[in-house]
Amino acid sequence: MNMYNLPESDINEIKNKIIKALKNKTFWGALFLIIAGCIIGFYAGMAALHYFPSQTQAFLQYFKMPEVKLPKTNPSATSSYTSNVSYEQAIIDAAKNASPSVVSIVISKNIPVYEEQFVNPFGDNSSNPFGDLFPGFNFQIPQQVQNGTQYQEVGAGSGFIVSADGLVLTNKHVVSDSKADYTVFTNDGQKYPAKVLALDPVQDLAVIKIQLDSPAQAGLTAQAGKKFQPVILGDSSGIQIGQTAIAIGNALGQFSNTVSVGVVSGLKRTISASDQVGSFSETLENIIQTDAAINAGNSGGPLLNLKGEVIGIDTAMAEGAQDIGFAIPINMAKKDIDQVKKTSKIVYPFLGVRYALVNDQVKRKYNLSVDYGALVLKGDKGEPAVTAGSVAEKAGIKEKDVILEINGEKITASNSMSTIIQKYNAGDKITLHILKNGKEQDIDVTLGERSS
Repeated sequence: MNMYNLPESDINEIKNKIIKALKNKTFWGALFLIIAGCIIGFYAGMAALHYFPSQTQAFLQYFKMPEVKLPKTNPSATSSYTSNVSYEQAIIDAAKNASPSVVSIVISKNIPVYEEQFVNPFGDNSSNPFGDLFPGFNFQIPQQVQNGTQYQEVGAGSGFIVSADGLVLTNKHVVSDSKADYTVFTNDGQKYPAKVLALDPVQDLAVIKIQLDSPAQAGLTAQAGKKFQPVILGDSSGIQIGQTAIAIGNALGQFSNTVSVGVVSGLKRTISASDQVGSFSETLENIIQTDAAINAGNSGGPLLNLKGEVIGIDTAMAEGAQDIGFAIPINMAKKDIDQVKKTSKIVYPFLGVRYALVNDQVKRKYNLSVDYGALVLKGDKGEPAVTAGSVAEKAGIKEKDVILEINGEKITASNSMSTIIQKYNAGDKITLHILKNGKEQDIDVTLGERSS
């Protein structure tokens, strides 16, 4: 007997049945399915409570089951994800608020009109050397001959209003033709004559002024004292790669206030920009790259953030590529705007040297002892390394000198000499640390003035 007072034979029979059950695969399969079903049911219930709380509570109430209290969410632990609806609405609001300030700029001028005429290259038949062979033969050839001029539109660009009295910021290459007339079309369908006030001597920037009192051509608007809606200027120093970028402009010169959306694809790019006819070419530094579509005609339009603030000026697109556009950071233009408001011109500090930034390749080529700085060199077309009469010439700077620092700030590939100098004003005194004839020395200079 044992503690349960069962016969030994009965105990042995129970043991045998248990062993037999454990060896039975069907038993274990059923047990596994029961456990798996319980687990799946538990998580399905929890998911329903999380994603469909109202429907789940209604279901429980229908079967007279007690209401399950969901835990309160900690606001600090919520995700930073913004729903598509909010993101979309931010783009709509940014475009809506900025559009009244975005303008189309149409370029018009007198251009020659040519027609085909047949002309005797010998003047008249009496001087025709073939007259004896072919009596009475009138020898003439076709030529394109100018027959007056015709006033017409020759191009278009974009810009945006930066002051209530009608100052407009745009690209220099849009308004660089001194023989052309410029007409500004606003978002409300009005058109005004515009005058070019100043061209930036370094950046692809210009400031023009809407003329309210003196329409130069028929059909233009004259509204003395009219106030315009200026854009809100942002801070381009805080731009991050990946943030949303919104471009607005007169795409292809035909579709005014076209909105395109992308992201900031890169920062501090250096590009060589030129117009389609090759009359304008410039190297631009510290440029924003974006995949927001920037088409011909967008030049001079604003690049916005989701707040509707201008963070850049659309200026160029990469040929032979898709979705690679460039914009000048707005912080580079703020100084231009302030100067034009005060003096009606844009002035840059000027040292007067051409240079190549020193890198490993330049160091090896010119056998330099330093791996940073600005090596003073002639231009690609033989332009002088040092401008005649400039501050640099007066300070004794020569070709092959290396300017290492300006006021203790190193000149590097990511911090060029022009970038550093633009922090100062004409008339400021600075100290140049240079390498001349293998020896380092300091030179004090007073920056000159460069204007358009």
